[in-house]
Amino acid sequence: MRVRADGKGLVGHAGAVLLRRCADRMGLTRALADVLPVGVGHVWRDRGIVVVQLAVAIVLGATNLIEAEQLGLHQGGLFGPAASDSTVRRALLDLDNAALTLIAKARRKVRRHVWSLITAASKKEKAAATFKGTFGFHPLAAWCANTAECLAMELRPGNAGANTVVDHLRVLTSALAQIPYSSAAKLLIRVDGADATHGLLEHLVALNTKRRTVRFSVGWKITDEDETAIAKLPDNAWETSLKQDGSLQEGYFVAELTGLNTREGWPKDTRLIVRRVKPSGRQIKKLTDFEKKTGWRYSITATNIGRMWGVLGSHQVQFLDALHRDHAEVEDRVRTNKALGLRNLPSTSFAVNQGWMLTANLAADLDAWVRLLGLHDIDGLAGAEPDTMRFRLYHLPARLAKHARNRWLRIETTWPWASAFTTCWRRLTDLPAVT
Repeated sequence: MRVRADGKGLVGHAGAVLLRRCADRMGLTRALADVLPVGVGHVWRDRGIVVVQLAVAIVLGATNLIEAEQLGLHQGGLFGPAASDSTVRRALLDLDNAALTLIAKARRKVRRHVWSLITAASKKEKAAATFKGTFGFHPLAAWCANTAECLAMELRPGNAGANTVVDHLRVLTSALAQIPYSSAAKLLIRVDGADATHGLLEHLVALNTKRRTVRFSVGWKITDEDETAIAKLPDNAWETSLKQDGSLQEGYFVAELTGLNTREGWPKDTRLIVRRVKPSGRQIKKLTDFEKKTGWRYSITATNIGRMWGVLGSHQVQFLDALHRDHAEVEDRVRTNKALGLRNLPSTSFAVNQGWMLTANLAADLDAWVRLLGLHDIDGLAGAEPDTMRFRLYHLPARLAKHARNRWLRIETTWPWASAFTTCWRRLTDLPAVT
């Protein structure tokens, strides 16, 4: 076998056409173009296309602007002339607060249409030491558990507080604004970790109206008062917790703490659920004196769920504990979003990094929409993570040919997921476009 770099009409990462078709068909490209700056002249690059193509490049694996430019140059036969890395940088720098507000409204409009169709190694500006002992940024984010979409994200300095209620409310408000009205009547808001504050809980309670029911399940940082209340629990108050499939989770126990903690400040009808587990080796050093004495590690969940209509057992502590622990899927979203451009931010400029973060959020949405709209019933792809999608579809090579005034993108017929690729393309093409 001999190897020569003289092939013609070959396209790498052909799965880009699925992502771009989805963006165009759902109206994302046009919506961004309508709210971003407009220029004149043959060298001007439509800013909507620039941002969407950057998002596509991020899904395909680009980790900086130069890699995105090189990919664009290679795929010029598919999408036209590529924007240079300097053009993309200028586009990201233009994303000031006013532009971000307009983009959020555009995303909300596009998301409503989509939902209607489905049942830091280097020192960067504002980087700082984080609460985990690392160096970089401390973002806040909100995802939709039903669809895996990234609804809102805010890039913050690494030394930003974990329990900063103002930041929580700002991100929460942005996330709720992304949810189409028809889907906002019943909401379950779960907050990861022990990041709850009384201010956050009061805000969540205030979100309830005659037309909207808001339930919450949030982690709570245990205090001395909480440990005093836990000490009052009799042995028979503890029940074995449940796994997500409803089977018993031996060695893990939950109990109702409501009423035993008399500390003021809790919103009306708030319930406290305490969970205890045997500490792991890495947790031993972080145990409180009370936990060392009892030999258990405790965590508390605060919730306003009394009983869910039509859901048997929804009032029981075991159900509520399992419901909150299902929020662990947020770890999957963090991992996948890191794989979609957020593992390392590319610039020393906070403005550019903020624009990159927004584009990475768009990339996460595009990846989710392609699976929701085109691959929803295909085993192994409907819920696939980025690396799997890249291996099976996005990085698939193809040959670009012209015949009878049409361009033909031909993929290898023996590829195991060739049928899934063409099925996804057909479905995305047949979707009704935004009017």
